[in-house]
Amino acid sequence: MTFRLSSRAMTIPETASAKEQTVWHVAHMLDDEGKAPSLEQLAARVGKSPGHLQRAFKQVTGLSPAAFARALREERAVRALEQGGRVTDAIYDAGYESPARFYAAMRERLGMSPSAWRKGGAGVRIGWRVVETSLGPMLLAATDKGVCRLSFNEGEADLRDHFPAAELVEGGLPDGLLERVLRQVEGHGASGDVPLDTGGTAFQRRVWAQLRAIPRGETRSYAEIAAAVGNPKASRAVGGVNGANPVAVLVPCHRVIAADGSLGGYAYGEAIKRALLRREAGEG
Repeated sequence: MTFRLSSRAMTIPETASAKEQTVWHVAHMLDDEGKAPSLEQLAARVGKSPGHLQRAFKQVTGLSPAAFARALREERAVRALEQGGRVTDAIYDAGYESPARFYAAMRERLGMSPSAWRKGGAGVRIGWRVVETSLGPMLLAATDKGVCRLSFNEGEADLRDHFPAAELVEGGLPDGLLERVLRQVEGHGASGDVPLDTGGTAFQRRVWAQLRAIPRGETRSYAEIAAAVGNPKASRAVGGVNGANPVAVLVPCHRVIAADGSLGGYAYGEAIKRALLRREAGEG
């Protein structure tokens, strides 16, 4: 089952499991309240322990209840601003207690500022390495906020093309990050365990959030992702955002396939996409 960030648009299928029904009801509670209830309050309302609810919610949506509530709040503010609303109205209507809280949340969410991304990483230090994996040579690059690029069969010159104004430091990755990324790339790490710094427009971030919510071993079509972000006619745009994903595997764009069930395209070749899907399906 795919959850949209706006839970009001969700419909729960008759075949939903008891766990999915519980998560759906909690998502509605988070969307209905200006200030999100605590995990303990949510758990009491659905008759579950806080730990059980936390695990179930993350398994179904890819986010914890607190992260889901933050995403809803940010989404409300961003959509209001995109529609031309007054900044202060958008911030308070979305549930923020002050403009400072909103801007702090957005800095944490965006990592590298949008202007820095547009200017090719100007003023940003990016550590990078190329390492061998079972899928071929992998380029990993990261700021102090998180991974800004993960690709295959690329090197420093390619990274420079994406961030021509950044300070590139070979080997300058945050401690432990490479090991965490390798565990996920090789199929041994938990989804969402690696911090990201991917920039992107509001629409791109909505699509990438939906990709991260696709459970391991499952796939979605471009049309399903378009519907999940609230724009069923945007399949072509979703395809473009999918192709522009700067962090392969961590944002699992390989889990999006063509409507007829064929693999569809992949920036790093169908062989890598097929290998990832087979591995996740338990076939290798």
